[in-house]
Amino acid sequence: MATRFAEAMDDPTASLEELESVVIRFAGDSGDGMQLTGAQFTSSTALEGSDLATFPDFPAEIRAPVGTTFGVSAFQINFGSSAILTAGDAPDVLVAMNPAAL
Repeated sequence: MATRFAEAMDDPTASLEELESVVIRFAGDSGDGMQLTGAQFTSSTALEGSDLATFPDFPAEIRAPVGTTFGVSAFQINFGSSAILTAGDAPDVLVAMNPAAL
């Protein structure tokens, strides 16, 4: 995937695929700013005029141990050019801040 992107960047005539919608999930330890990052990305996407749906996911624990799956906080956004009804099933892009978020 990175190779295709690099090739497209080197060749301005290369064709890029336009997607109807994209699901992005930001994930990291609670306190890493995943909710803030998701909110900022959502604001930018809405200002662009895309339709969107979000799913914030944060742990029930007040302070879970760092690096454990119990303390993973995530924010998922599904956005696109047509009507978006759900936050999406599986992410097309995962932004993981640590191994526990994988």
